[in-house]
Amino acid sequence: MSSPFTTEQKSYLDGLVAGIGAARGAAPGASEKGKPVGPDAAHLIAQDAQAAAGKKLADQENWKREEHPLDAYARLKAQSAAGEYPKPADNFRWRYHGLFYVAPTQNSYMCRLRIPNGIMKAYQLSGLADAAEQFGGGFSHVTTRANLQVREIKSENSVALLEAILDLGLCSRGSG
Repeated sequence: MSSPFTTEQKSYLDGLVAGIGAARGAAPGASEKGKPVGPDAAHLIAQDAQAAAGKKLADQENWKREEHPLDAYARLKAQSAAGEYPKPADNFRWRYHGLFYVAPTQNSYMCRLRIPNGIMKAYQLSGLADAAEQFGGGFSHVTTRANLQVREIKSENSVALLEAILDLGLCSRGSG
């Protein structure tokens, strides 16, 4: 191959190498020299520069650095099993899984589902209705962007709902 890699190809390879390093037990996002690598490298370097200049990062950026939301699924499952609702850092993290803690309005979660082009199979819509009945308030809202929201989800039902959605093929397997 005589032409250089495209930006997309470089990003893919950075992510692949970071994944291989993580599988081998290397610290995620860090190379052997301590410089960030992978798809988030540019963001981490910029954040490090801000911190070095004495500026403060937003809480959400610090929380992602402490524990990436997609790496925290086991803790979400433990909170759900215990019937606990999240503290602010986990409230932010669980949004990556589609769960939004709606306190103080209600002591429950709301789950947002992005439906590409608003298109679903009949079995998916029927299955989601069953899941909303079993694990939520028994209804779903259609948003202005043709997505769906399931509301009134108790903490102990949150993971069961997410896994039912996964089983219906309405989300990727990357979240847990």
